[in-house]
Amino acid sequence: MKHIEKLNLIREKMDERGIDAYLIPSSDPHISEYLPDRYKCVEWVSGFTGSAGTLVITQSFAGLWTDSRYFVQAGEQLQGTGFELVPLKKQGAFEYVSWIGEHLPKGSVVSFDGKLASVRVAHVLDTELQSKGFRIEGNVDVLTDIWQDRPELPTEKAFLLTVEEVGQSVKEKLKLVRKHLRNKEADMHVVSSLDDVAWILNIRGSDVPCNPVVLSFLWISQESATLFIDPIKLNSEEIFILEQAGVKIENYTKIFQVLKAVNSDKTVWLDPQRTCYAVYSALMDKNIVEEMNPSTLLKSVKNDTEIQHVRNVMVKDGVALTKFFKWLEENVEKRELTEISISEKLREIRSDQKGFVDISFDTIAGYLAHGALPHYKATDKSNAVLQSKGLLLVDSGGQYRDGTTDITRVISLGGITNEEKKDYTLVLKGMIEGSTAVYPKGTCGYQIDALTRKPLWDAFRNYGHGTGHGVGFFLNVHEGPQILNPSNTNIPLEKGMISSIEPGLYREGKYGIRIENLVLTKELESNGFGDFYGFETLTLCYIDTALVDKQYLEQKHISWLNNYNKLVFEKLSESLNPEEEQWLAEKTKAI
Repeated sequence: MKHIEKLNLIREKMDERGIDAYLIPSSDPHISEYLPDRYKCVEWVSGFTGSAGTLVITQSFAGLWTDSRYFVQAGEQLQGTGFELVPLKKQGAFEYVSWIGEHLPKGSVVSFDGKLASVRVAHVLDTELQSKGFRIEGNVDVLTDIWQDRPELPTEKAFLLTVEEVGQSVKEKLKLVRKHLRNKEADMHVVSSLDDVAWILNIRGSDVPCNPVVLSFLWISQESATLFIDPIKLNSEEIFILEQAGVKIENYTKIFQVLKAVNSDKTVWLDPQRTCYAVYSALMDKNIVEEMNPSTLLKSVKNDTEIQHVRNVMVKDGVALTKFFKWLEENVEKRELTEISISEKLREIRSDQKGFVDISFDTIAGYLAHGALPHYKATDKSNAVLQSKGLLLVDSGGQYRDGTTDITRVISLGGITNEEKKDYTLVLKGMIEGSTAVYPKGTCGYQIDALTRKPLWDAFRNYGHGTGHGVGFFLNVHEGPQILNPSNTNIPLEKGMISSIEPGLYREGKYGIRIENLVLTKELESNGFGDFYGFETLTLCYIDTALVDKQYLEQKHISWLNNYNKLVFEKLSESLNPEEEQWLAEKTKAI
């Protein structure tokens, strides 16, 4: 069925139900970034495959609201679908709500599927539109009837991690969560976000591509805990282990029945940004505390066991990347290499490392102009053939039993211009400034973001995405609550947090540059002026010096680069064969 035909069927359903505007967010009942196939509704309806976007459909207009990461991609994918791209001015904003208020008459009915929209989305709709006389209907599914071959929910097995792997038991984690509930005088807590459930219960799965999570809800009171999950995902031994930790098992679909049965005098804690409206509406007559899940902050601060595992996994990932870039350099002239084929090769090389489970996101291999698309994913149609010239950007990561990685490198395939060298060097300078920042306790991500951008700003350059994000431990590669971007998000960087630092520079139609390492927040000094933090760089992969123009660097940046590449060689060389070791020695020579 063509996308325009799907759009017409949706409009027919809207007309039958008296709906004037229908919203389809890119989400699922757990408000996930990466979705199981059943909930790739935006893609099925419009053809847009990006991870962030909202469709708004009226009888006379259909639009996709998405941010600058996807403008070019969306413009291409929406051609002939009946949908128009509506560029967001600010990432994460609800600009489509204002559009509805301006373009539809008073009394219009605005609907959405409550399993796809967060509580926060519902609140914004209520706040901005109900006062204008709009009616909001929050549990309307018009897709199921027309999506005839809609995929079923995944049934892959889940598995449990040991205390030796993660450093804390389920009992310990439940105790920490319950302490937070008492502090907020909450009787109960519903956890919808899959990575929070996974962290609390030391459970992992493969229900969502690239994220080792399992479709589930978790219900916690002071006396008990219940995991709502498809029972076939766990074997009898795993069920016994969870029960011994005080966790009962119920069927995944029973969560709404349990929520509706909660006594009205009880207070329930939920996270409005990570809970779907369908869950919220099942608790509508209860007292609700709407705050960030306590586990979100708890899991962002890695314990000593997790940190040591991540340091070890960085060696494995660095070895894989060294083998990959050596192979790439030696084969780019010998055979036809494409963006897709090198992505597959990188996965193959990573899979040889002990403990590898999956990639942590779809590899972004962007050659020449495709590198200027920050979230580019090659398709059969766009798949570029590499040549011995220009810049290649590779943003990739791995999921290992002992950690999650995320790294971006840009390499020269030959014939580099002075403009490309200058841009690359300025991005590198920004990455070094961010990585070497010293900051007082209480510093937030937007402050590190500004320090990282300054070398680019000084040269009248900038980039449209954030500087960094939190990273999970064998969990989601994008993890909160810390975020390094320009928004005034009041979440301080805490000791033990792992974040990315990834400035970039993009020249549309020409090339893109991004250099990314993961860093660990640690205490540097405590004195009469306070506690001061800094970063330990965790990522171990050489930074290509062939692209560096030293005139744009100060001596401190050159020293950092030389010391970093030296460390990379020292950490990785023991795990390489003699040819690989010699190749890496050349790549890490001081400049």
